[in-house]
Amino acid sequence: MNSSIYERIVTIRSSLPTSVRLIAVSKQVSAEAIRSAYAAGIRDFAESRIQEASIKQAQLQDLSDITWHFIGHLQSNKAKKAIEQFHWIHSVDNLKLAVRLEQLAQQLGVSPQVCLQVKILPDANKSGWSVPELLADLPALNQCKTLQIQGLMTIPPSGLDEAEILSVFNRCRQLAKEIQEQNWSQIKMQHLSMGMSGDYELAVQAGTTMVRLGTILFGDRL
Repeated sequence: MNSSIYERIVTIRSSLPTSVRLIAVSKQVSAEAIRSAYAAGIRDFAESRIQEASIKQAQLQDLSDITWHFIGHLQSNKAKKAIEQFHWIHSVDNLKLAVRLEQLAQQLGVSPQVCLQVKILPDANKSGWSVPELLADLPALNQCKTLQIQGLMTIPPSGLDEAEILSVFNRCRQLAKEIQEQNWSQIKMQHLSMGMSGDYELAVQAGTTMVRLGTILFGDRL
């Protein structure tokens, strides 16, 4: 077991409020490192590539209580595999993908939990709905009866200072509240997936329920 990974995770877990779910981002991390994180109490692991995740999931089949989260950009042709292999998809970033996932979920008889990826500020480098686009698509998203829409995911644009990042996270929380108050039958806003290694403390301050941490737990990738 990697004791430094274990110690880092124990320290960070103890600093997080109990309301915040710590998701270990294990992309480009070995199955052995995942086992060290598991030994430190982590049960939520996130990957961003289907093929890489498949290999590790096969190696870790004995850890049957892991919850797998998909956090990468998801192409429609990989949607079926994503639904088969992951309990959560944080990166549902457009209506067409949501409809495709809904169709597949019905066919496969599964009900994956999903977050809707939103761009609070314009960002050419990231996928996701703009705020007006998301609000316009809510009636169509509410037709998804099998997908469990649980909340929003956001990643601030790079290059912002701390006050600007905090503002993005606060606006995302406010947007979730506004959507929740519209009382959609199929759209829940119980979760916010916000905060990575460099900004998770700001996300916690803003009321996130899930942080996605990689480098700060596992060290720099190879």
